[in-house]
Amino acid sequence: MRPPTGGRRSAVALTAVGGVLLTTGLIGLGGQGATASSHREAPLISGEPQYDNTDTYAFRSPDRRGTVTLLANWLPFEEPAGGPNFYTFADDARYDIKVDNDGDGKADVTFRWTFTNHYVTRDTFLYNTGEVTGIRDENLNFYQTYRLAKRTDGNVRVLVKDRRVAPSYVGDASMPDYAKLRDQATTQLGNRPAAGQVFAGQAEDPFFLDLRLFDLLYGGDLSETGDDTLAGFNVQTLGVQVPRASLTVTDNQPVIGVWSTTSRETVSSGYRQVSRLGNPLVNEVVIALRDKDRFNASRPSGDAQFLDYVLSPELAALLNLFYDVGAPENNRTDLVQVFLTGIPGLNKPPGVTPSEQLRLNVNTPVSENPDRLGVIGGDTQGYPNGRRLTDDVLDIAVQVVAGEIYAPDPNPNDLGDGVDANDVDFEDAFPYVALPTSGSDENPHNDDPAAAATGGSADSSASSGLPVLPLSGIGLGLLAVAGGMVAWVKRPKGATSTA
Repeated sequence: MRPPTGGRRSAVALTAVGGVLLTTGLIGLGGQGATASSHREAPLISGEPQYDNTDTYAFRSPDRRGTVTLLANWLPFEEPAGGPNFYTFADDARYDIKVDNDGDGKADVTFRWTFTNHYVTRDTFLYNTGEVTGIRDENLNFYQTYRLAKRTDGNVRVLVKDRRVAPSYVGDASMPDYAKLRDQATTQLGNRPAAGQVFAGQAEDPFFLDLRLFDLLYGGDLSETGDDTLAGFNVQTLGVQVPRASLTVTDNQPVIGVWSTTSRETVSSGYRQVSRLGNPLVNEVVIALRDKDRFNASRPSGDAQFLDYVLSPELAALLNLFYDVGAPENNRTDLVQVFLTGIPGLNKPPGVTPSEQLRLNVNTPVSENPDRLGVIGGDTQGYPNGRRLTDDVLDIAVQVVAGEIYAPDPNPNDLGDGVDANDVDFEDAFPYVALPTSGSDENPHNDDPAAAATGGSADSSASSGLPVLPLSGIGLGLLAVAGGMVAWVKRPKGATSTA
């Protein structure tokens, strides 16, 4: 992360932004375990990766602007060659993406996926018994099907059923044209393109950051930065693209709140929520150990119980302890407004009940030149006004927690983890996530330090002449907080690159 540059641009937008970012991360802690970009973030869920939410995304579709795309990921750190039992969704779970369209902290629309396992034969140890050239190829020995239902006001409508899940990318010999399998696993909803699409399957993990913050905040001497820790790992992705109007109550109220959850079947045939994720990094860095599992099982409407984490964020204190950045540590009431309610004039719904959600104004125009720093980079379509795949949520969160837009005394800074973009390009069409890393890849995680620094991350710090500051750890928690800072708009930074 780069240390603060005193003469840098000052924050010009709403003071609530600072509050939202920090508050979002902190308050999100009160929810369910996977509320923020969270990989192995809580004690219980870390031992159950099939149920572990890692990230949630919500954005206006860049190529179909009349629609909104909702994405959520599960099962972190999938090793590409991790056979013979490759990666699957759990068949005893409900995977939900939820939408609150009236600001009361409760789900008004729920998209629910459930899965069924299938084997062609159990007389082999192989995942596939030959070359797989199509999603229904008989050589695909193990496969999953799913049912997607839309739940609205107690009514249930099945959108698709018995659809195939895109398989794990075993390797190039087994699956010579994986892009074809991805295409075949993407299903059209209805008879018109505008009706939307749905996807379930494997993808390269789209979250990019350096996670070595856990090693005494990047080595204790800033020597451990600039490496995309998640490069080359895969995840299980669920996505749905639907018309904007199908998610909102009226044209006059375009703000929705989005989060994803996992509920696991119990011995009594009921279901218990074990993971939740709205804004990124909330449970991973903001919530303390004693409350992480409780957060995973909670609902947004009860997030006020985690208010203390927002008012006195540990991340801010750690930033000051290790790097003396001057981050405000107490009485962060500014973050409460931003995180719990949304940003006035941008993504705050009328009569809102304070709750941690990824809030998106579906009417915000698609940015022709997206900025990786979202709102604080002058791009109001970016995080925390929803979240796009290219938004650098860790840098955004860290800068806000450090006081970038803190009122009344902002602390302008250029903090970051040195990773400005994903290690591979995203796709131009739904579901947008990159194809999974192949099991044939001899170096899936870019072990070469020169290759690991992508998106100009390592180069950026070098060209600016500024050392990279290990604020990512704190940034993680802050990142969740950043979810509420959508309303604040900041002038573009000199060294900022576009995502």
